[in-house]
Amino acid sequence: MRTLDACPKPALLLSFDFDGTLHDPADKPPVPTDFFTTIRRLRETKGAVWGINTGRSMPQVMEGFIESSFPFLPDWVIAREREIYFPNAFGRFLAHKDWNDRCEKDIAKLFKKSKKTLKKVRYEIEEHTGAQYIEMKGEPAGLISRTEEEMEWIAAHIAPLMAEVPGLGWQRNSIYLRFGHKDYQKGSTLTEMARLYDIPTSHVFAMGDSHNDIEMLSEAHSGGAACPANAVEAIRQIITERGGLVASKNAGHGVVEALQTIFPDNV
Repeated sequence: MRTLDACPKPALLLSFDFDGTLHDPADKPPVPTDFFTTIRRLRETKGAVWGINTGRSMPQVMEGFIESSFPFLPDWVIAREREIYFPNAFGRFLAHKDWNDRCEKDIAKLFKKSKKTLKKVRYEIEEHTGAQYIEMKGEPAGLISRTEEEMEWIAAHIAPLMAEVPGLGWQRNSIYLRFGHKDYQKGSTLTEMARLYDIPTSHVFAMGDSHNDIEMLSEAHSGGAACPANAVEAIRQIITERGGLVASKNAGHGVVEALQTIFPDNV
């Protein structure tokens, strides 16, 4: 797979969450073919560059592209909500080293300062819930709850503890939560992407469906925003309050609906 022909003068930056927003494994295909037709049109008419902004790791992103039979690659990927990757001429994604190295250095420094706090957080989670606390290479700390209701309780319960360390935060999607640095999330990384393309925030458009998309969908990081019909209530409220579009269709079909409504052929 390759990207579309290079855009000589990028003027519009499109950012899409993957799971639940663009991709639905229950659909056949998981990403609607109309999406790619629409992206081609927006490349030609609006000078659009587009990318995936996800909590998946880069290998998991590639699995999603293959599963969904992408006819062409995105111009960029934000993986694990903070890492930037660009495809080379052979379709291989390469890390944007300056940003990714700075990100990992700052996160490592923060987690070193946060050991006592995270130990208390882990105790509270394991003492009062059935959630699983996780530590692994590349993911200093995270957890998986049994239900979304349990995750709601956890998020509310650990917030005061997390406030002990400035900069310490989390990204949450359904029953999954990843602890991390508040300065490195989908929104701040999207703003860095806009800087790299020299595109103003007013010309950045984003779509997401879950809690880890909140920053990306804020007016601080995107000039326009929408969500599919299956988005969680918190996201639907954010989109409504900022005058964005809550699509009537789920997942990728909602993405196509939003793009065709906001960027019609005749405008």
